[in-house]
Amino acid sequence: MLRCFLLSLNESKPLHNLKKYYLFILLLLSLSCIAQDISYYKNVADTTSNKLLKLEAMDSVISKTFRKDNDTFITYSQEYITLAKELDRIEAAARKAMNLQYILSNFKNESRSAVTIINSVLAEKYKIKDSFLLGGLYLKRGGANYRLDLEKAIEDYTLAIENFGKKDSIYIADAYLFRGQAYSNIGQFVPAGENYDKAYTYFEALKDYQYMAHAQQGTITMFSRNGFYEKAKEERDELITKLEGLGLKDFVTTELYNQALDYRNQKKQQLTIDFLKRAKNNISPETKGTTIHLNILAALVSEYSKLNKYTLASQHMELLEGYSQNLKAEQYANLSYYDAKANYFNTFGSRKEALKFATKKLQAAQNLRYNEQIMASHLLLSEIQENLGDYKSSLENKKLYQAKKDSLFNSSSANSLAYYQTLYETEKKENELISKNANIQLLEKDNEAFINVVIISSIALLLTFGVILLYRNQLHLKKKKTLQEGFSQELLASQENERKRISKDLHDGLGQQLLVLKNKLITSGNTEAKEMVDASIEEVRTISRDLHPFQLQELGITKAIEHTITQIDENTSLFISSEIENIDHLFTPDQEVNIYRIVQESLSNTLKHANAEASKVSVKKMADQVIISIRDNGQGFEFTEKLKNIKSLGLKTLMERTKFLNGTMKVQSKKENGTFIEFQFPF
Repeated sequence: MLRCFLLSLNESKPLHNLKKYYLFILLLLSLSCIAQDISYYKNVADTTSNKLLKLEAMDSVISKTFRKDNDTFITYSQEYITLAKELDRIEAAARKAMNLQYILSNFKNESRSAVTIINSVLAEKYKIKDSFLLGGLYLKRGGANYRLDLEKAIEDYTLAIENFGKKDSIYIADAYLFRGQAYSNIGQFVPAGENYDKAYTYFEALKDYQYMAHAQQGTITMFSRNGFYEKAKEERDELITKLEGLGLKDFVTTELYNQALDYRNQKKQQLTIDFLKRAKNNISPETKGTTIHLNILAALVSEYSKLNKYTLASQHMELLEGYSQNLKAEQYANLSYYDAKANYFNTFGSRKEALKFATKKLQAAQNLRYNEQIMASHLLLSEIQENLGDYKSSLENKKLYQAKKDSLFNSSSANSLAYYQTLYETEKKENELISKNANIQLLEKDNEAFINVVIISSIALLLTFGVILLYRNQLHLKKKKTLQEGFSQELLASQENERKRISKDLHDGLGQQLLVLKNKLITSGNTEAKEMVDASIEEVRTISRDLHPFQLQELGITKAIEHTITQIDENTSLFISSEIENIDHLFTPDQEVNIYRIVQESLSNTLKHANAEASKVSVKKMADQVIISIRDNGQGFEFTEKLKNIKSLGLKTLMERTKFLNGTMKVQSKKENGTFIEFQFPF
């Protein structure tokens, strides 16, 4: 598995009949000569007692049968390796073991045999002086273990990197790429990303555009697996454009298929089918029957089965079964095949057959340690068992599915992708908010003192003025509370207006002046000063956007919340997943601003104080209310203790905004156990 290139052959123009005849005769003669050559060398290898001559004859048989006669190739390669070790020609044995691994793993599904053979050569690795051979053996063993044990494959790719020399940079790049894929498949996204980046750097230096695309594909896949579907779609569209420009049609097929899987995860069934059909139509003659082709056909069978479209599902199942021989050699394709058969039988045939194939899918996923497919297999088994009336087993698999899902969420949150963003003047605005809220705290203290005086006075004059004073006191407290709530709401509105004004002044005033200055610098030819002004303009725009959420007016509340979550996710170390339903046009513009600030401030509190690795934001539209929940796995806090702390204004601000919306706010938090905040807003 060192490298695999896709070769395209140009079609020749038609020849005259006579030329075709001569070509046919020449082809028969050449094939006859090759067959005679192989027979000759086989005879020498099988009959000679001269070991060196036997080794040379077997070498000729091996070279002439590579990818043409796999059985002969495997038999003579194994004999060659045994004899080469006996003759102490370890490097020669290493070369044959590396070539043999590819055939055993990819065409015979005998990866364990490949590992055993490579191990027998590595037992004498101290005799191997060529870094390409030593690193290549580990790289090849990693390729075999990739189908058996991803963690062992990672160890092998690491050893390959350590043993390759400087002249082997192209193979070092391969090792980084394959190690990144292995890390990604077991859910360790940070080391996966690091390996993809290193591979991309190597391939870029080597101007290997095909494998640069492979590395970029890996990074996009990680976006998808972390739920960043919009980001993955954006990156994938750019990659497809590049691939089409480079004429890499087969890579485009893979990306169309991957986009279909993203839409499947988002439960967008029609888009899933549309992209699967595009991927199928993009299949080249050279890639028919390969893993990507089989995966596409299997996915179409599953999707059409779920839609109860018997004719289309059956047509694609027939095409898939036509490549059954290919399926035996590729375990990853078998996962898709078993899924297709299980869904097909569950809808149209015997559910017991469906259960059998779903069980096979689970076993294959467990053998490969492919966590996402293990999770999907448990869910599929649960659905089939429920249809069979086996509710106990169905419930057990549903629990296993949920446990694996929770495990993957926690794992991916601990290994989320890291981005960086510069925030300017935020502290200044927060200090203004702290100052104004401190005034609210002072008013609350004054109110408490006044209440105490009233109570003492009431006791002294209880007999004569008790009832009157109590009544007046109640009215006074109610009025004060109303005034205080009104003041808080006006304060929040005033603060929002002030932010909007400052944002507009920055954009229309300073921003315009900087643009004028930039134009003058362009005229004068001062490039360095112009770049500094460009940076200043961008910084002013960033500050302006932070001060006032103009995206509310431009995109609506739903997209504004999604944009904020994406910005935090992409530019901080916090991993965020989200489930956002559309809540546009349910609230007034002022209410939308407060809802937006509640989400923004809650996530800001998580970033500053929670020391969390992951967070989940949910926005659900009910019959008469909207429910927003924000959960994190941070260090948590004691709610009562935090609420009493005069310096803790975050919760108080959230409570004031919730009151403004006539909503309710619930907080569940304990130290070291994370935090859950839920807001309910009527509409």
